[in-house]
Amino acid sequence: MKKLLLVYIVLIGTLMAYLYMVFVKEDNSGLLNEPEGLHGTLDEKYVMVNFLAGIDYWKNGLKGFEDAAEALGVSVEYRGSTQYDVQEEVMVLEQVIARSPAGIAVSAIDSEALNSAINKAVEAGIPVVMFDSDAPNSKAYSYIGTNNYNAGVTAARKMAELTGGIGKVGVVTLPKQLNHQERTRGFEETLEKEFPDLQLVGIADGKGDQMISEQKVRDLLKRFPDLNGIFVTEANGGVGAGNAILRLGKLDQVRIISFDTDKGTLDMVKSGTISATLAQGTWNMGYWSLMQLFHLRNHMVNPMSDNAGSSIPPLPTNIDTGITVVTPEDVDQFYAK
Repeated sequence: MKKLLLVYIVLIGTLMAYLYMVFVKEDNSGLLNEPEGLHGTLDEKYVMVNFLAGIDYWKNGLKGFEDAAEALGVSVEYRGSTQYDVQEEVMVLEQVIARSPAGIAVSAIDSEALNSAINKAVEAGIPVVMFDSDAPNSKAYSYIGTNNYNAGVTAARKMAELTGGIGKVGVVTLPKQLNHQERTRGFEETLEKEFPDLQLVGIADGKGDQMISEQKVRDLLKRFPDLNGIFVTEANGGVGAGNAILRLGKLDQVRIISFDTDKGTLDMVKSGTISATLAQGTWNMGYWSLMQLFHLRNHMVNPMSDNAGSSIPPLPTNIDTGITVVTPEDVDQFYAK
């Protein structure tokens, strides 16, 4: 009798264990082993590629890229040319493509020079999105960054406010880079349409370098001693322009509008050397670049053959990350915390 009872106990225990495995553990296995929502793996690596990779400007965008990676459970890498050199960025991008990453976010030093490499990546099945500076004739899926023409419009209106809408102004820019071309065009066309008494008398190539930009501003002031304002389309040039007017004793005469929020620029805004700077949504550029790449890589959307020509693309093909005018009154809010 005891033996029979023992057999029953073993059979019931076995049945209960079987039922547990089938109905309980199996139902909960997905909850235990798989994270909820969007999630990848650490061997899914995405790469950010740009130029002048060591400058402060890129830090906030990279932070956004890394924050998105942490949220998605994927890994990222940061690469770029060390100099303001087209061929070096092309070489870096080619090296990245050869390693077949999960996706690439690119900021183009030149709007055309990287097209071949970008197209090569897309044709190899590697999704590519552009951020900060576009390559509109490439096969990259989207552009995520500032509406640079509108930024130029904003700068022109601010310059008119600072100068009373009368006088002579110059621009220091990077004439081969599309985002800077658009900023300059928005500035120039707005002056022509809205402020005809504010004359644009010169456009100089500062090459993204403080010392070169300082010399270009000195040259502008030598040619036009009554210059009232300077719009600089990037941060290094803004600091260079600030140094020029300080050393020439023109602080009370020349109003400077710069771009971005590196510490050197913010310090000059705080002191009044730079009258205003335009802050970009750089964290957004990095964060949403990776989010788009993740969706494209994991086939969560099905891109059409002509995304730009479609009225309903599966993901936005152009995302304006916005700008804010920073002045001495609110500059403290923009220092890195």
